[in-house]
Parts: sequence; C-alpha cells; structure tokens
Amino acid sequence: MKHLATIPVLLAASLGTAEHSQLWGASGERWRADGRLPEFSFAGYRCGERPIPDPPVAANVRAFGAVGDGTTDDTQAFNEAIARTASGAILVPAGRYRITGFVTIAKPNLVLRGEGSAASILVFDRPLTEVKADWGATTTGERTSNYSWSGGYLVIQGSLRRGSPIAITGEAPRGGHDLAVAMVAGLSVGSWVEIRMEDDAERSLTTELYGGDPGPIAKLKPAQTGQPVRIVAIDPATGTVHLDRPLRSPTRAAWKPRLVPIDPSVTDSGIEGLGFSFPATPWQGEFSELGYNAIKLSDCAHCWVRDVRLHNAEGGIFASGMHCTITGVVLAADKASATKERYSSAAGCVGHHGISLYGPDHLVTGFDFQVNYVHDLSVEGFRSAGNVFSKGRGIDLCFDHHRKAPHANLFTDLDCGAGNRIWRCGGGADLGRHCGGWGTFWNLRSVKPLAPPPAGWAAPTLNMVGLASDRPTVTPVDGWWWEAIRPVDLLPQDLHAAQLARRLAGR
Repeated sequence: MKHLATIPVLLAASLGTAEHSQLWGASGERWRADGRLPEFSFAGYRCGERPIPDPPVAANVRAFGAVGDGTTDDTQAFNEAIARTASGAILVPAGRYRITGFVTIAKPNLVLRGEGSAASILVFDRPLTEVKADWGATTTGERTSNYSWSGGYLVIQGSLRRGSPIAITGEAPRGGHDLAVAMVAGLSVGSWVEIRMEDDAERSLTTELYGGDPGPIAKLKPAQTGQPVRIVAIDPATGTVHLDRPLRSPTRAAWKPRLVPIDPSVTDSGIEGLGFSFPATPWQGEFSELGYNAIKLSDCAHCWVRDVRLHNAEGGIFASGMHCTITGVVLAADKASATKERYSSAAGCVGHHGISLYGPDHLVTGFDFQVNYVHDLSVEGFRSAGNVFSKGRGIDLCFDHHRKAPHANLFTDLDCGAGNRIWRCGGGADLGRHCGGWGTFWNLRSVKPLAPPPAGWAAPTLNMVGLASDRPTVTPVDGWWWEAIRPVDLLPQDLHAAQLARRLAGR
C-alpha cells in the first residue's frame, strides 16, 4: 500500500498540472470564514458527520394488501403500512405498484425502501390535480396549477416545531461564531436553533443578501432568513452562545435578529430504491403541468432520497426543510419534448422543474439528468442557502437561480454536458437578481467553452473557479471572481468534499 502522503501527488499527476484556487489553496489555508467563499461542509444529512443509515426491514407493503401487478390500486396498502409501522424500513418488493393518491410519511425513523429503482416501480396514471386540485397563478397572473412548481405523490411531511424566540442583543459579523443573547435559560449544548432575521423599511437585509447590489426589487417581498445552527458552547456569565458554523450573514439590530429553538418532528426518514413511472403524455410547456410530480420533502430535517429513477415526471423533487440528502437520482423520459427558443435547448424539455430546493443546507449529489427540464437544478428564495450540488451530470444542465435572493449555494464537480444553458433561469420581473451573494461554481466541465453569466445575473460576490473556458483570470476585490483554471487541473475537484474532510479532521 502506498503511503497516504503520496496520494495527492499521484492524483495530481493523473489529472494534469495541479492548480489551487486563491480562495482555498491546497488544503484550505487561504480560506477565511468572513471571506467571499462560504463554508459549505454542513450540507446534507447530519451535516455529513455520519452516513445515511440502513435500518432493518420492519414491514412489507404486501402484508397490507399491496399486489404490485401494475393494475390494482395499492395506495391504501402503502399508507396503511406507514400508519402501522413505528420505525424501520418498509419493504416494497420488486413489482409495479399503481398509486392514485398521496403516500405520506409523517413520522421519524421510517424508510420506504424498494429493491432497486429498476425493480420496484411505482406507477402513476393520473395527475395530482385529479387527486386534490391546487390552482394558483403565475407572477403575471396566468392561471395555472401550483403543481407546476411544487408537490409530489410521495411526501415526507414534518414540522420544524419552533420554540419561543430569544433576542440576539449584540451585532455579530458575517463569518462569526458567537452571539450575545437576551437569555440562555432553556438553551443547551447540542441543541438546534435557527437564526431568524427580517427586513427593515430600507430593505437593507435584502441588499446584504445580494452583496450590496440587489437589482430591481419593486415586487420582492421583504426578506426573511433562517440559518439552522447547533449550539456547541454556552457562557452564562456573558450571555453568549458559540455556534458550530460561521454566520452566513451578519446580525444587525435593524433586522430584529433572534435565536429560535427548533425541534424537527420528522428526522431520519427516507425514500429509496424506487422507480417512478408516469405516462408518456407529451409535455405542453411550462405552467401547463397538472401534477405528474414525484417527491416532496416538507419541513423535515436530516432525511433522504436515494437510488430513485424518475421516468416521464413533469416535476421531480421539491424540498423545503433542512439538511436533507438527495443522492443517486436519475431523471429520464421517452415522451415527446417541447422545444421553444426560451428553453435554450435544441433537444427540448420534458418538464418544468427537475430538483428544486426551497430550504437551507441540503446536499444533492450523484444525479443524472438524461433529459432536460426548463429548470434542471433550482434554488429558490431567501431561505435557499448553503445548499450543495455535487458529482452529477446532465445532457445540458442549467442552474436555475429563481430570484428572491438564493445565496451562498455551491455547484461543484459537475459534468454540464453540452454547456449551452448553465445560466438559464426563471423567476418574475423586479424580484431581484437571479443569484444572491456568494454563489459559487467550482469545477464545471462541458463540451463547449463556458462564459460568465450575462451582466446583472448575480450579486458582485459571485465565485467561479475552474470552469471549462478560454477566458482569462479576473479576480477583482469587489466584483465577480473568475479563476481560469482548467477543470482537469483544479485541486480539490470537489470543494464540498474538501471542506467537509478538513472540518472533520479538525474535530
């Protein structure tokens, strides 16, 4: 066995000429908590500090009447199995299970587990609008189903169960770990809390989230943010709590900062080893969707989706909550695609949203987009921060930043395919720039050379390192950071993995 110290050298030799970013260095020696490169290592299940578990099988949907012949309605059997199983895994043996209504996990420590995404198939032959209508409108007033951008047949449903807020009494800098609070009674080391803040009349929090330059915000509601953190130390003498991670934003009195205890009702639940089969009905374009959507994660924490294949879905996975991992997702289709110039895809699109994140600190990794969506990967809204997309691929990926200040999200170690539309985004007018502050793009590979996004797309603190391109390096102090390192030469290849390894090594 070669000595461990030789591994980085051998890896660099296999990749080419090793180059390190000025923002990180070889092993994080250039990184600063208050710098322009955020801390992303806390994303995903249990902050990456332990693997996703494999609980033993406790029940089988067949024991509750599921048939799995592709014709019999097995919805009730699935929901009864969930209702009558306290914890563990519910096995879905190989077969085709017709599902005609919501299947909801609303308890912790419960996993719906198939025998593999190619063996245990859930079949859906009607849209969610026929299960439970949910009509709404676009930002321009066009009537559409809210399933166009939300909802799913399989749901992990929780509540963050917020406690009474405690005022944060002192101002703390971005990147800091310590907060002065009005009282420490009721707080304990290891407990989860949320740092919540809201905009003032001058919209200064929105401006902060956009790195000082929000763009047009006439229709944007006042910002409300919430960063989940753990308390690792308490000093009763000074009324100070020490947090496990850097603050994504400073705290200021004008934003009414407070510490809110949270006790998520649903943790450690998952959906895994399943295929989802929807009809091959040709997609008619965005806002036409009636709800052929797969999965929704709602206000749950430390849950997961893994090894799932979504076939002909109009909407793939929609996640709020926090600290969930979505891994090993394949999105495929054999239905006709819609080709419109505004989709920026010659191959066309088969649905509206692929994987969309509305909450903080999720990890989406190991995905495979074998088709295009209007929005392949989306981060949406003020609370969409600290999320990581890594080690995935697509035929022509796009990174949708849907305005409303999604900030401090990372896209790393990705094969973007054709490279025609990585900056293609949605979102209504006057809702701010697409990408908020500290958005980071690291090691992006593509067939064609990549250019920075169009002017006005993002806040001034945008980071782009190691994109396949022929553009020279431009690294201003107060503008977009573009480091022209060939992806094959960039070390580390995966910024999230490097940050996680560094943090765990220092525990």
